[in-house]
Amino acid sequence: MRSFWGLMRAYWFSDRWVEAWTLTLVIALFTALSSKAGVWFAEASGELVNSIAFYHDAANTTPLASLLTNAGVLILLVVLKDAGFTGIRTFVSATLHRKWRAWLDSRFNAALLDTNHTHFHAQHGSSGAAAPDNIDQRVQESIKDMTGGAIGLAIGVMAVATSLYFVGRKLLETSAEVKGLEFLGSYGSAVLAFLAVAIYVPLNTWIAVKLGRLLERINIRMQQSEGSYRGELTTFLRRSFHVAASQGENVQKTMHERLYVDIDRTWARLNIVNTSYRSFELVYTFIGARIVAYAPGLVPYIHNRFDLKGYITGSEMVNSLINQCSWFIHVMPSIAALRANSQRVTELANAIENVQHPQEFYSLTGCSDFRYDRQNPVFGLTIQKLELTHQGEDATPFLSAANLRFRRGEWTFLKGESGCGKTSLIKAINGLWPYGRGSIVFPEGVESFYAAQEVKLQQVSLKQLVCLPGSERDYTDTQVASALHKAGLGDFIEHMADESRDGMSWDQVLSGGQKQKLVVARIVLQQPGLLFLDEATGALDPEGKIAFHQAIKDNCPDVTVISIMHEAVPPRSLSGAEFYHSIVAIADGIATKKPLAPSLPVELTTILAHPRPVEETRPVEERWLRFPRRIRQK
Repeated sequence: MRSFWGLMRAYWFSDRWVEAWTLTLVIALFTALSSKAGVWFAEASGELVNSIAFYHDAANTTPLASLLTNAGVLILLVVLKDAGFTGIRTFVSATLHRKWRAWLDSRFNAALLDTNHTHFHAQHGSSGAAAPDNIDQRVQESIKDMTGGAIGLAIGVMAVATSLYFVGRKLLETSAEVKGLEFLGSYGSAVLAFLAVAIYVPLNTWIAVKLGRLLERINIRMQQSEGSYRGELTTFLRRSFHVAASQGENVQKTMHERLYVDIDRTWARLNIVNTSYRSFELVYTFIGARIVAYAPGLVPYIHNRFDLKGYITGSEMVNSLINQCSWFIHVMPSIAALRANSQRVTELANAIENVQHPQEFYSLTGCSDFRYDRQNPVFGLTIQKLELTHQGEDATPFLSAANLRFRRGEWTFLKGESGCGKTSLIKAINGLWPYGRGSIVFPEGVESFYAAQEVKLQQVSLKQLVCLPGSERDYTDTQVASALHKAGLGDFIEHMADESRDGMSWDQVLSGGQKQKLVVARIVLQQPGLLFLDEATGALDPEGKIAFHQAIKDNCPDVTVISIMHEAVPPRSLSGAEFYHSIVAIADGIATKKPLAPSLPVELTTILAHPRPVEETRPVEERWLRFPRRIRQK
């Protein structure tokens, strides 16, 4: 689906080919019937005009009955053609549109949301091409408009083919000799009709193509402008609180106005071109229907080769042929929109394909030489010769780690100044940092879990949120309820099947602290062996942070934890025991790992935290000697 024609035919050669071809053949059948009905319509029009012309003829003994009969037949044919054949074709084509769009949408969603994290990598450009803008618009609007436009054009092509057959055949059958063209015999009038169509339609099609190319360029620009404006509105609503808190409404308004100016200017140009095209189309249609269609049969009619009925019938068939062969002109705006939409969809398909091998993709714009492997879980997680850089072949590493090893069950605290690369290190371990080099070896058979501050997912139930990254079918209600209770969210157990409360999504219902307790519930439920906490306790108070860690400690006894927090010192349990065993300190771009500095014994911590009043006045040395010897030795 990386080219226009590949995108157009993919559905018909997919696993849904029976559905696709069945609907297509039904559309072709009713298109043929509609074209045939066009011939009947032309003949009935001739009969009606003839009955009007000879209404007062003495030989016409039933003029009123003849007139009403012919009018009734014409009305029935219109109903049969437009409400019958064309109506059914419209319904089937709409069904094909719905099915084709759904198939394409599922393919792009599957490609974007694969285990390769394609949706993440596709938003990074390379030296050869920029990252695709407004991916949401491409998947939603561009696919919808492209599939609808393509089906409409395909029906137009079918109509041309069937009309050429049925109308052309009838013109040949009713053709008459033309004075001056006697060498053509009885095919003279038919040849004149075909010649008029062959000259008039291509000449105006050339004009339409020129205007269509301009329309295509403006359509692409319009889609980009609309997508950028819509994307900014969506982002603004998500950060609405921050805009309000900083009183940034004027700045935000200026941004919206600037983006809308681009829409307005592009729209003005589009209106001018559309108006010009519409005027051209109206003039073309009138000349074709009233002059070109009636001109070929005029000469034989003047020389009495046709009667009025034959002349009207032939002219109506030429008009029908011109209309059908002019589908390219009539749908040129749709073609321009189709090409614009297909270009945006194929660009997205190419971007998806380009990042299927992320390191090869990132190597185009910098160093990307990470090696990921597995080892015996006894050895835990190992990082060797790691260097993280930004984009650019000659970029200097901003973070280096010669040798970091995290054994099973070890809790490690990442410490460093803001911006030193703590989060970048965790991203690199999880394959989400693009540039750098190094070796990351995971414990084999151990599930890892990357927990950020919160999960921003809409229109999902609380149970689905707790079961992430798995499915709600993987866990029973009892298991999920137990996890919620252990995380301190027991009040929400009865609502875990709901997608919202009081009309608000869970992202709006839960407070910052509750969202981070939701992270605990996910961890407790899924029991990972390797856990990455990226400021996962930022919204919790000190007691909440202790409860967060204690819940993990109690329910995931063998988990290896690597954690980033704002605090300079990691939290301890209520009894004073350390949760963490080691610390990775990042300073001057170097990450080094060492055991956590020894702390006071638990007994001493408890006594110092609750000193006895009678002891308060004694010297520290004297009080120290009163502790048991085993404590003093520690």
